[in-house]
Amino acid sequence: MEIIEFDRWRPSVDNPRQLEYVGQRTAEEVFSELKHRLEGQGYLPDEYFMLSDRWENGREIPRDADLFCTVDYGESEGVYVDVYLKWCDEKQQKSVTERFITGKTLGQNGNDLDRMFLTASAITKAVHGDHATHARYMKIGGVEEDTGGRVIHLSQQEEKVIIQALAEQRERQKTAMSQTEQLLRRMTGSITAYMDTVGQRPLRISDYDKAVLAVWDGELPAFLELYPKVLDAHAGDLLIEAAGQPGAVGHQMTRALLDDVERFPESAYSAACKKAIDINAPQKVKFLLANAADRVAELSPSFHGEMAGCAYMDHRHIANEIIRQCTNEQIAAAPPYLLELFAQDADFHTLSALVEKGISGGDSAARTLHMLTYEGRNSWIAEELLEKRMWVDPNDYGALYACMENGAVGAAKLLLDGGTDLEQYKEWAKRQSHGLRCDDTLASLEEHWAELQAQEKKQEQADAPEMGGGMNLG
Repeated sequence: MEIIEFDRWRPSVDNPRQLEYVGQRTAEEVFSELKHRLEGQGYLPDEYFMLSDRWENGREIPRDADLFCTVDYGESEGVYVDVYLKWCDEKQQKSVTERFITGKTLGQNGNDLDRMFLTASAITKAVHGDHATHARYMKIGGVEEDTGGRVIHLSQQEEKVIIQALAEQRERQKTAMSQTEQLLRRMTGSITAYMDTVGQRPLRISDYDKAVLAVWDGELPAFLELYPKVLDAHAGDLLIEAAGQPGAVGHQMTRALLDDVERFPESAYSAACKKAIDINAPQKVKFLLANAADRVAELSPSFHGEMAGCAYMDHRHIANEIIRQCTNEQIAAAPPYLLELFAQDADFHTLSALVEKGISGGDSAARTLHMLTYEGRNSWIAEELLEKRMWVDPNDYGALYACMENGAVGAAKLLLDGGTDLEQYKEWAKRQSHGLRCDDTLASLEEHWAELQAQEKKQEQADAPEMGGGMNLG
């Protein structure tokens, strides 16, 4: 398998045969790719595998950073693998070591310790390679001798799979198929070797299954050879799988599919975008969304906004980037609940971007205003949004009710300025059994309403045609 790189390279403009350095990858991208690799190999710790907080929010891995792992028992329970990054800080002229990832398994016996050391080994090989002698290198004195095969740790469940496989050599093991595949792939080392091994057995897998396995193992040459054979029946499924493969290889697989397939179903394209969001691949998400209009027939106008909503919970930086890249038309068609999401933590910057690009308050206006004006914490944000251009239906009396209940006089006045009728609101409040608060808030609004009515009457009088008087010829 290809090693997981920390830096980015691209073909040189002057000489496409050469690569030029274009920057560092983010820690979150590397973590997602590494986690995906361990999961596919069966080495992901069973309790958790987490990125350290210091490496979130788009922080890049320092150039020339090295990676190493430590494994030990925990103070109370379980076995831990800690992954560290070490680099030289040129500004401070000193070496820096920071924890990068922590993984934990609940078990705490000797077998659990052995398995966690194999996890550390898999992490090290993913970044540094396995240092094996490959066919493209010649070694003086002949080929490297076999030193004893592959070291592998088997759980009790995996041992049962092997025993069952030996006992039923010529029968398809339907119930243990996924474990058998994972075990064979881990033992053979690559998808190509796996397919060679499986091909010698009575058990056969389809070209589509082979293509999917090539995606899982990050084997780009095998994928490029296999996927054209199954595009007619499985284009959407392959796009979803490729979008879920982290790193440069996954991006190349996704690009290859978009180059060869003219149209995808919106359901498949949506699932692919969500996969790219789930693995925290902002560049892939950006690439997919940029091509959505050309690759999906009759794309839903709200598509881009829905993807921003999907990214909000776990990958806020991707949600913000989607909103930043969206056109005014795409945001105007976005679901109004985006306002609610970002109002939860009073994200003024993103709320402003949404409003400036024309999002409608819709059926989320009342809840959004309630969250912003509750206990008067962020009433100023509500006022700023209403003053910008946040559209609220004049007949949405729930929006006015939310502001009045929270004592947000300024926001409530802006709703009246926008066309909400205070007298009609009073009638609505009675029907809803809300009652009317006889306090300073209502008094201020009634005073403001009277001023608005007076101004409106004055304007009507000014616009009315003068009666009589005739022409003045001077």
